[in-house]
Amino acid sequence: MKKEESDLKIMEEMERKKLQDRYIRFDWAIKRLLRQKANFDVLDGFLTVMLNEEIKIVEILESEGNQESADDKFNRVDIKALNSKGEIILVEIQNTRELHYLERILYGVAKAITEHISIGEGYEKIKKVYSISILYFDIGIGTDYIYHGQNHFIGVHTGDHLRVNTRERDVIVSHLPAEIFPEYILVRVNEFDKVALTPLDEWIEYLKDGTIRPDTTAPGLKEAREKLKYYSMSPQERLIYDRHLDAIMIQNDVIDTAKWEGRIEGKAEGKAEGIAEGKAEGLAEGKAVGLAEGMRQVAARMKDTGVDVATIAKCTGLSEEIILSL
Repeated sequence: MKKEESDLKIMEEMERKKLQDRYIRFDWAIKRLLRQKANFDVLDGFLTVMLNEEIKIVEILESEGNQESADDKFNRVDIKALNSKGEIILVEIQNTRELHYLERILYGVAKAITEHISIGEGYEKIKKVYSISILYFDIGIGTDYIYHGQNHFIGVHTGDHLRVNTRERDVIVSHLPAEIFPEYILVRVNEFDKVALTPLDEWIEYLKDGTIRPDTTAPGLKEAREKLKYYSMSPQERLIYDRHLDAIMIQNDVIDTAKWEGRIEGKAEGKAEGIAEGKAEGLAEGKAVGLAEGMRQVAARMKDTGVDVATIAKCTGLSEEIILSL
């Protein structure tokens, strides 16, 4: 009897520890929890690892532009931070699924630049912007899970990098365009499939599946282990969070199914035509029909789970009128 009681206690302890070690997904945490000043150390660590220099957050910026729609505020986070040189930088984190994503990050960076320079100020007041996109969807073809883009002006014939001279306080200062122009980092979370050996890998592992190793020394993750525990949320907060995860699963499942059905239908129609043109048109039409129907199914199921109409419209590209009619 004593052995059975002992085994039961061990099992209960293992289950308790398992529950304690469940962590909130970063895409949810950044919407709700990491905007609080007390939790800036988690974001400090994340940005320090991503930008490869020590970063300290000054504030989470709120502006009219951040509140254009019910979900925009939570999918786009503007951060005012200090880098290792003591320079003010603006960091924009994008975290949403959209068909025209490259256009979205360009739009977001343009807003970040223009919203944080006062009317009448000189262009020298423009701040450097880093755009970090955490992508939980397939954006294209590539073999890496993290990509970095930057602006350079390269000689067509010589291949050298142009350095631009400017006058600052009566002194000629030379700048590389990359020191001023925005930088873009795309994190393709689902493409990460290796053993985490570096702080960057550990962060990507957490972004993908919520895993944080107990002995982590990665900046920000040790703090995340304490502050982002699933069972630290209230029952009501957990319910809302679980619905969010359900909506993501439904959305991904239906969209993937629609793509698959679209490919099958398109291939079948193209094959029936028997010519290359017919195959191409059939494939395109099949994908379009399948994706459109898939989006309607996504919208209907998200609506059933309680997701608001504005968020559904943003995720699916459907009009609010169509969503309301489902």
